[in-house]
Amino acid sequence: MAVDDRLRTVDEHLATVLDGVGTLEPIELTLLDAQGLLLAENVSTDFPLPSFDNSAMDGYAVRAVDTLDASREQPVRLQVVGDIAAGASSRSGMGPGLAMRIMTGAPIPSGADAVIPLEDTDRGMARVEIHRPVQSGECLRRAGEDLTAGSPALAAGAALGPQQLALLAAIGRDRVVVRPRPRVIILSTGSELIEVGHRPGFGEVIDSNSYMIAAAAKDAGADARRIGIVPDDHTKLLDALENQLLRADILVTSGGVSMGAYDVVKEALSEIGTVDFMRVAMQPGKPQGFGHLGNGIPIFCLPGNPVSSLVSFEAFVRPAIRKLLGKRSLHRATVQATALESAKSPHGVRQYRRGVLHRESAGGYSVSFIGGPGSHLIASLALSNCLVVIDEDVTEVTAGKPVTVMPLLLSNR
Repeated sequence: MAVDDRLRTVDEHLATVLDGVGTLEPIELTLLDAQGLLLAENVSTDFPLPSFDNSAMDGYAVRAVDTLDASREQPVRLQVVGDIAAGASSRSGMGPGLAMRIMTGAPIPSGADAVIPLEDTDRGMARVEIHRPVQSGECLRRAGEDLTAGSPALAAGAALGPQQLALLAAIGRDRVVVRPRPRVIILSTGSELIEVGHRPGFGEVIDSNSYMIAAAAKDAGADARRIGIVPDDHTKLLDALENQLLRADILVTSGGVSMGAYDVVKEALSEIGTVDFMRVAMQPGKPQGFGHLGNGIPIFCLPGNPVSSLVSFEAFVRPAIRKLLGKRSLHRATVQATALESAKSPHGVRQYRRGVLHRESAGGYSVSFIGGPGSHLIASLALSNCLVVIDEDVTEVTAGKPVTVMPLLLSNR
């Protein structure tokens, strides 16, 4: 364990964090389990897509040359010699002056080079009247027009959303190699904490941080699991952490990083890893801890106050999760918004203020501040939808002026 008395900047601490987070070995998953992840292999198709010439419409397979003189006033009449359903396992054939009823997706019979849609015919059964000329290739889906056999389908690094999964399924891949979701284990420390479902007595606090951080980690793309509360007990904390070392890619604790006399996190961690505790020039979230346990598992020791804990997660843990996922964008996107009120900020400190972001009818954004300075005010945190980021060299935000805003939108919205 090391305690750094120097005040680090947010950017310095983030650089330390990202340097201390490596990569995860790719794994093979089924398609639906791979949703939202990045492909870790180049995928090609072994067969053309579509794999055979087929009809794009319900209608009649014909030879275009047989319809050249067709009109509604003087239709061309062709003999219907059969039906072709979607899923037909053998290819039919037809000659000049003939037609075959065909369904969408059904294979084109040999001898035909076009499909006339039902609405351009009299829908005849034994004979059909064609009401307009058909161009060769009309209403046909040619084999390989989407992908030819052996051509690339998706490249490594592709994000796997619904449309990418559809393509993989269409070319016959039921499993793919991907960058896995980081396993993030969250625990809260503090003898004052009790589990949800119990009414707090005097001096007791219901644990909300582990739920908040687990939800935030899931939103960032991780496989997040909370393991509950650990009291301010050296041995119990060590046991809880050691039990998770083989299950975690990232460990997150909240609480026990201040200078309080009963904080045991700093002392306990020194026995199973190397963790630095420092002060970061940010508000809230000044006390931070980061290092590695066991076989190099990154651990984040976040402050215990809910607002501080969430701000710290957004500033440091979320980018680390995104790096492990292989994402190119590690940070939430920010927008410029007009401040609806003024605010003070200490010099040399990056301040994160809770806010409510509004979309203006005339375009652009405005933002109002919500909640007081206390980092324990969880009700106002729940009403916020953004963080207003006030840089270190800004000491006052003026109403009517632009500010930088980080929307806290769920990733699936």
